Amino acid sequence: MIKKTLAFVSLLLMMLPAMAQKSLLYKISGNGLPQPSYVFGTIHMICPQDFNFPDKLAKVVRAANVIYLEMDMDDPSLMLNMAMMMQDKTPGYSLENAFSKEDYRLLQQFMNDSLSMDIENFKKMKPMVLMSLLATRLLPCKKSESYEMKLVEMAKQNNKPVEGLETIEDQMAIFDNIADTTEASSIMEYVKNMAKQRDIMNRLMASYKKQDVNALYNLVLETAETESDREEILDKRNRNWIPIMEKAMKRNLALFAVGAGHLGGDQGVLSLLKKKGYKVEPVIN
Repeated sequence: MIKKTLAFVSLLLMMLPAMAQKSLLYKISGNGLPQPSYVFGTIHMICPQDFNFPDKLAKVVRAANVIYLEMDMDDPSLMLNMAMMMQDKTPGYSLENAFSKEDYRLLQQFMNDSLSMDIENFKKMKPMVLMSLLATRLLPCKKSESYEMKLVEMAKQNNKPVEGLETIEDQMAIFDNIADTTEASSIMEYVKNMAKQRDIMNRLMASYKKQDVNALYNLVLETAETESDREEILDKRNRNWIPIMEKAMKRNLALFAVGAGHLGGDQGVLSLLKKKGYKVEPVIN
C-alpha cells in the first residue's frame, strides 16, 4: 500500500528509539567535537496555526556557523533544476501510460474538480509531480508553512551559510527508482481514499505537535509497505548523511534540519550518531 503514503510522509517527514523526553531538537556533543552541534526534526508542510518555531531553535540558528538542510534550499538554481528533472524526456513518454483507462479518467476528474487543473498540462511530467500536488490536499488549510524556508530566511538574516546533506539529483533518484505504475497506484490510493489519507495526516500532525518522535516513527512503520521502501526512503539516506555531518561538526557549530522521521529507529540519525560515540541529548523547551 505505500511507497505512496511513505513517499508522501517522507516528502513531508521521517523518524527515534525510545526516549523518555519528547523533543524535536537534539544536542550532539562528545567524541572529540570542539563544540556541540544540533539536529532538528522538521515537517515539510504544516498549517500556519500549527507552526511553532521554538525560542531554543532560534538561539541555535543565531549561534550556528552553518545550517544544513536535506537540500541546499538557498541555491538559486534549485528550482530550475527541479523543474527540469520533473519532466520525463523519454521519447513517446506520456503520464497516461502509467494508469489504466478508468483510473486515468478518475484522476482527470479529480484534478479538474479538486485542484482546478487540467491533467493535459502534466502529460510529460513524472508521477511524483502529482504525488506532491496531492500531498497539499491533505492539509486542512489552503496555505502551508515550511520550517525549511523559515530556516533559510533566518540564515539570510543572520548571515549564515546554508548547505545540503544531499542534492536534488539524489532526492529525485529515489522516485526515479520507483516504477511509474507503482507511483500511479499510490496516486490512485489517494484519489480513491482521500479521507483515509487525511486521517493519517492528522495523526502525523498531532504527533509532531506533541514532539513525539516515537509516535512519528511508529506511524512511518505502519505506512511502509516493504522493508525496501524504508531502506530507500529513510535508512540509506540517513547512513549517507552521517559522514557529512561528522565532517561539518568537527569544523563548526552546525545545525542540521531534516524531516523528523529521519531521527528515529535503529538506522535513524540519532541512533547512528550514538553508535559513532556521540552524546545525543534532547533540548527541552
